[in-house]
Amino acid sequence: MNQGFAVRGEYIQLDQLLKATGLVESGGAAHAAIAEGRVRVDGTVDTRKRAKLRPGQYVEFEGQRIELSAE
Repeated sequence: MNQGFAVRGEYIQLDQLLKATGLVESGGAAHAAIAEGRVRVDGTVDTRKRAKLRPGQYVEFEGQRIELSAE
């Protein structure tokens, strides 16, 4: 399932995006999912918890796809 997310400012960190979209309940859960390699950024597994994501990129996690756009 796809959903959009408007980025305020220049970027959002990967762990913050997972929390902001409600895909995880806490920062700890976000960090664990990222460290376990369960999150893909632009189709590639990314294990950087604080990866800076910008409009035009997308994230995939547990069957969800979040497409980032500018606010």
